Amino acid sequence: MLHASLTADPAQTVAPVHRRTFGSFVEHMGRCVYTGLYEPGHPTADADGFRGDVADLVRELGVTTVRYPGGNFVSGYRWEDGVGPKDRRPVRRDLAWHSLETNQFGLNEFATWCGRLGIEPMMAVNLGTRGLQEALDLLEYANHPGGTHLSDLRAEHGHPDPHDIRMWCLGNEMDGPWQIGHLDARSYGRKAAQVARAMRMADRDLELVLCGSSGSGMATFGAWEATVLEEAYDAVDHISLHAYYEEHDGDLASFLGSVADMDHFIDSVVSTADAVGARLRDTKRIQLSFDEWNVWYLSRHRALAEVQPADDWRTAPRVIEDRYNVADAVVVGNMLISLLRHSDRVTAASQAQLANVIAPIMTEPGGPAWRQTIFHPFALTAASAAGRVLRAEVAAPLQDTARYGGVPVVDAAVTHDEETGATALFVVNRSVDQPVALGADLRGLAPTGVTSALTLADADVYAANSMADPDRVTPSPNKDARLEGGRLGLTLPPVSWSVVTLSTGRR
Repeated sequence: MLHASLTADPAQTVAPVHRRTFGSFVEHMGRCVYTGLYEPGHPTADADGFRGDVADLVRELGVTTVRYPGGNFVSGYRWEDGVGPKDRRPVRRDLAWHSLETNQFGLNEFATWCGRLGIEPMMAVNLGTRGLQEALDLLEYANHPGGTHLSDLRAEHGHPDPHDIRMWCLGNEMDGPWQIGHLDARSYGRKAAQVARAMRMADRDLELVLCGSSGSGMATFGAWEATVLEEAYDAVDHISLHAYYEEHDGDLASFLGSVADMDHFIDSVVSTADAVGARLRDTKRIQLSFDEWNVWYLSRHRALAEVQPADDWRTAPRVIEDRYNVADAVVVGNMLISLLRHSDRVTAASQAQLANVIAPIMTEPGGPAWRQTIFHPFALTAASAAGRVLRAEVAAPLQDTARYGGVPVVDAAVTHDEETGATALFVVNRSVDQPVALGADLRGLAPTGVTSALTLADADVYAANSMADPDRVTPSPNKDARLEGGRLGLTLPPVSWSVVTLSTGRR
């Protein structure tokens, strides 16, 4: 048994808990939209074709924002194809994911779906094959109240009220050579700045997200951020980060330590953005939008792509439908801890994606929907994190990893809501084989009792949920949680994620 300690004090705060931290991502990729969110004729579908069983799970997941429609898809997307009468919408080839796009689900369907679920839409514009005029046209169609050609066209299409989308992404992963219309940093920065300034002329209250690096492993990482911000600093509010992790060659310890890389990624982008701001003598602080993050077995996808026939164009093919296990859920829970820990600068995030494609929710066409293992840490964190993030000081033994060196076996985040007195502790044990006895000093919060204590773990770290056994892996009560004299004691199994909620006397 290993031993670790944690201290949290209400006087040491990081930032408010941002509800946008619990965002998701919907791309026209594989079965995310079709037979995921949208399946007319499904037994649970409503009159607009939205699956009711998926909607119920999205509510349970606690999603607050959704980024749409991509992703790589957006760099070849014509938004006009997805509005108006459905029998007139064209079928197009999507070059990004080598599939056919029917356009039966588009902007208005997305906005309607978001409105019914109380979700804030986050829209991306195509800066790959398109540019300034198309972005302005989309903005007018989506947000202008009426009296112009495109806003009146929206009304003709059955949506007289504007969608009032506030957050907009200026393209997607434009640093990537795989991206349709890929640009070098200087060219992208200038294009994005031009589009951003024009969009603000049309609607001054927008929040605009500049494309950062699509991963910290990119050869241009760092230099890309510096260059694009030099061009667009004054015109944007956020810069994006994307990160995916997977277990390589049975190296479970390194996989469980992936958040060491995520933390460094965030800190590096913050440093770069602030350095650019200082050089420009601009007092504004650029915020971070971590608008793609998850576990993704990308190496498997690349292997499959190599054998896919070049002439095989299908509608909503089954692609990248990763089945997630216990270890994956622990890493996802740890990534949420990192996002909370950096709430002073990471003010929005989008887990990629929502349904079927590297997703917490899986569906079967005409059949059921179920929760993957990664569903649980997201849903419980979204439900429990409130108020402010406190600075959690953790002392724990190190676990050696081949990729990241020594990584503490315990990582944690703490939130406290002054209005209700509720406190939540989110903690992972990243040890591959040792339980940890954790002692958490919470005396500054005057805790009065443990409200709940749940742990996600399993003797088989590769256990997963399936349509046949959808509840194989679920969080269970942690019966070892005990509170004495303001100190919380908790036993953490190897490869586990836990959440403990407490009532406190401090409000």
